[in-house]
Amino acid sequence: MSEAVATQLSGWGRTMPTVAQLVEANSSRQIADLITQSSSRGVLARGLGRSYGDAAQSGGATVIDMTTMTDFSLNPDSMSVTADAGASIDSILREIVPRGFFVPVSAGTRIITVGGAIAADIHGKNHHRDGSFGAHVTEMVVIDGLGEQHTLTPKDPKFWATIGGMGLTGIITRATFTVIPIQSSYICVDTERAKTLDSVMSSMMERDHEYRYTVAWIDSVSSSGRGVITRGDHASIAQCNSEGIKDPESYDPKNIATAPGLVPRGLLNKLSVRAFNEGWYRKHPRSRTGELQRIGAFFHPLDGVQDWNRIYGPRGFLQYQFQVPDTASDLVGVALSKLREIGAPSFLTVLKRFGPGNQGPLSFPQSGWTLAADLPAGISDLGRTLDELDERVSAVGGRLYLAKDSRQSPANFARTYPRLDEWRGIRDTMDPNHVFASDLSRRLEI
Repeated sequence: MSEAVATQLSGWGRTMPTVAQLVEANSSRQIADLITQSSSRGVLARGLGRSYGDAAQSGGATVIDMTTMTDFSLNPDSMSVTADAGASIDSILREIVPRGFFVPVSAGTRIITVGGAIAADIHGKNHHRDGSFGAHVTEMVVIDGLGEQHTLTPKDPKFWATIGGMGLTGIITRATFTVIPIQSSYICVDTERAKTLDSVMSSMMERDHEYRYTVAWIDSVSSSGRGVITRGDHASIAQCNSEGIKDPESYDPKNIATAPGLVPRGLLNKLSVRAFNEGWYRKHPRSRTGELQRIGAFFHPLDGVQDWNRIYGPRGFLQYQFQVPDTASDLVGVALSKLREIGAPSFLTVLKRFGPGNQGPLSFPQSGWTLAADLPAGISDLGRTLDELDERVSAVGGRLYLAKDSRQSPANFARTYPRLDEWRGIRDTMDPNHVFASDLSRRLEI
């Protein structure tokens, strides 16, 4: 058995590190033994650590590093991938894209594991059309709180409790999910620059149904809420040939830069972010159709900068991501205004449309809008402002994304996930002794 090593762990935001006993996973039997022999602080699985807050850390507990179990295989006939939970989406894409397939849902980073994608029920630019990742999982193997292994399918309520369950129902060891056929490693992209937030949202409402993928970058510093909408779908071989692209099936994304290890405090401020946002807005044309972009550039632009989370400096950052129904769309503008008032600079502010949610009691997406903003930690009045926004979001039936959350209250969480008691009932059958725990689950009293 791998030796446990006391290790400081944090989320991608680098704000609340705690020390756990980290153990490398090497087999289902070993994982089961770790579960049955756990201390009072419990056990938690961890992937590549890309949840922003405290979901993949557990102070004083045994944390199992799943990234040592990475096998996967593509079945072209059934258009599916079966993978160990520790296999990364990055490694899977490198194998399946040249063979003519793509994952059904891609988050903003490919540096996540299959287990993490299921536990957080990740969503992407195509939720309005294809839903979240869990909708495409056909089977998974889970070890419960008694160390027993189960094969779950969508017919089982335990399956849906695990989708979006943040690793608190059991440890996923293997899963099968469907993939989609593609012809090339390029996306055919249409770009639209809009002068106001209202025009961004109106355009998305009117035209999202025309595209598989849609996302809008919002200039959070500008009072107008101006933005850039990018929409697209997978490019055909004919489209690539017409642009003279050689070897259109090739796929080999690389890092183009590495963030410096030491970033001066205060580097990201209203002036620097205003300058960046101005440049980013101006670099895009007012309107452009049919531009071919590589998959990596369209889906995972920040993955090209290794350790980009360092640019927020030693105090780290948090991401505030909420969802509201169409009837409360004005809260998008309210949130941007409140953040501007306290001088919270965000160069990465993203707006997307959600379609209907799935059966997962803790799955985040619901029909309507989702706004995500990266915010440097330590800004004066940030906590008070976000607490106020939490109240507004919960009052209209919205919610925060657990994979990004690092500070909401237990009461707010319980208000915004109305099926929490249903989920707890299923969790208690899978983990009667509440072995599975994280800093997030303790903070939110899950």
